[in-house]
Amino acid sequence: MFIHNRLGLLESVETLQNQEQRLNQVTNNLANVDTPGFKKETVTFDEMLYQATRNRKRVGKGLNINTVHQQGVVQKTDAPLDLAISGDGFFRVQGPDGVRYTRAGNFQRNNEGLLVTANGYPVLGEAGPIAITGKKVDVAQDGGIFVDGVRVDRLAVVTADPKGLKKEGENLFRLADGAAEEASPNFRLLQGHLEKSNVNTVTEMTEMIDLYRAYEGQQKMIRAVDDLDDLAVRRVGSLTG
Repeated sequence: MFIHNRLGLLESVETLQNQEQRLNQVTNNLANVDTPGFKKETVTFDEMLYQATRNRKRVGKGLNINTVHQQGVVQKTDAPLDLAISGDGFFRVQGPDGVRYTRAGNFQRNNEGLLVTANGYPVLGEAGPIAITGKKVDVAQDGGIFVDGVRVDRLAVVTADPKGLKKEGENLFRLADGAAEEASPNFRLLQGHLEKSNVNTVTEMTEMIDLYRAYEGQQKMIRAVDDLDDLAVRRVGSLTG
């Protein structure tokens, strides 16, 4: 059975590119280990059949990036505007391009008295952006917001099919086309708490070591293919000389 050397070289280069993408994901996970509400990403590879040249097909590897929505550890902070969702759901926020979703509850009050995210985007309640004009803020477990003892709104905590949520940067998610949100039926809000990132540093560092070994193995494969090419050229030269 004859296998063209170029195919081995192509497979190795494609694998190196995919391993580089895995490394980018691991690096991003580690960079956000202290980001409240951050959800780590994993990379999986699936075999796929695709068109090559002259109507021939070959099997390659497709790369899929998956977000792990497992809840992170909830940490007590005692800050009145720090909120953590225990259970299913996301906070709704008003981003520059529409409604977005986040698990990060490290909220603040801006100069206009609105409850906003760390990036300054208004947090949405059932009546829209939440205004806090008093001093003492209490948040009930069902999301009800009380300012100086008076109920002013209720936080909109919603859920959606994880497959329909796409990461958009700044710790925000958006709904994919065709996906829909619905009120979360199973959550509790914890005031004075923050959900930490669900990134495990030890796991990610172990993944990085595995990546280094896999990358090194593919480099050896490329050198082996190159040596075969060199050997073929020299043997052809000796036969025709």
